[in-house]
Amino acid sequence: MSASGGTKAIVAALGANLAIAAAKFVAAGFSGSASMLAEGVHSVADSGNQALLLLGGKKAKKEASEEHPFGYGRERYIYGFLVSIVLFTVGGVFALYEGYEKIAHPHEVEHWYWPVGVLIFAIIAEGFSFRTAIQESNEIRGKLSWGQFVRRAKAPELPVVLLEDLGALVGLVLALGGVGLALLTGNGVWDGVGTMCIGALLVVIALVLAVETKSLLLGESADPAERDKIRAALVDGETVTRVIHMRTLHLGPEELLVAAKVAVQHDDTAAQIARAIDAAEHRIREAVPIARVIYLEPDIYRAQDAEAESAAEPSGVTGA
Repeated sequence: MSASGGTKAIVAALGANLAIAAAKFVAAGFSGSASMLAEGVHSVADSGNQALLLLGGKKAKKEASEEHPFGYGRERYIYGFLVSIVLFTVGGVFALYEGYEKIAHPHEVEHWYWPVGVLIFAIIAEGFSFRTAIQESNEIRGKLSWGQFVRRAKAPELPVVLLEDLGALVGLVLALGGVGLALLTGNGVWDGVGTMCIGALLVVIALVLAVETKSLLLGESADPAERDKIRAALVDGETVTRVIHMRTLHLGPEELLVAAKVAVQHDDTAAQIARAIDAAEHRIREAVPIARVIYLEPDIYRAQDAEAESAAEPSGVTGA
C-alpha cells in the first residue's frame, strides 16, 4: 500500500475548519452567543490538528544524522498521535463539559438563525473536506474495506483526516438535530444532549486513532503482500537458496527496514556470496521500492538451527 501523506486532504480539512471557525466567530459577534464563541475556539483547535499533521510531514523529511541514523520518518507517527490527544481533550472532553453545562443550566436558543445558518455552512464545508479525503484515499486503498484501510495504512495522515471529518460531519448533524429539537420544544436541554453526543463521538474516534498510531509508533512490519515479494526477491535458486528467517520494520511510512538471514551454498566463495547479496538487495528494491535499509546475513542452512530460530521469532515473520 502506498504511504502517501494525503497533503491535499489535509489542506482541504484545514481550509474547511478555518472557514467554519470564522463563520462561528461572526455568528457569535452578531448573536452574542457564548456557546457559539466556544464552538469557534473548538474549530480553531481542529485547525491546529491539520497544522500538526503538516508539521509532522515536514519534520519527517529531515536528513538522517549520526544521532538518528535511520532518519526522522516516525515524526509523522508522533504528530498523528498528538492529534488524537488534542481531539480527545480539546474536542471530546470539551464538548462533554459544554453539553453538561447546557443540560445543567438550559436556556432557550437565541437568534436561532445564526447557529442554524452556521451549522448548515459547516456541514457543506466539512462535506467538501470529507469528499477530498475519500477521493485521495481511494487512490491507494485498493480492494481494502474502509476499516481495513484505517487499520493497515502506514501513513497516519489520511486515516486521521478521514475519521476526523467523519466525526465532524456526524457531529454537525447531531448539533443541528439538538438545536432543532430545542427550538421545537422550547427546551434548551436538547441542545446540551446533542453536544454530549458529539463529545462521546469525538472521544471514541480519538481512542481509535490513538490505538492505531500507537501501533505505528511501536513499529509495524511490512504488509503481508510486501513480505511475500521480499522473500521471493531474496532467493535466486543458485547462490541464495532459501530465506532462513526475515524481519521487516517501518522506519516511517515510506521507508522500510529489511533484515534477513539467507542460506547460501557451503562451497561458495566470498566473492560469489558478496555478488549474490548485492543482487538480492537490488531485486528487493525493485520489488518493494520503499525497502531502503537492507541487512542480509549469509549462512549455511541447517534444518535444526533454522527450526530453533524460527521458533524464537514472533508469529507471522518467519520466512522459510
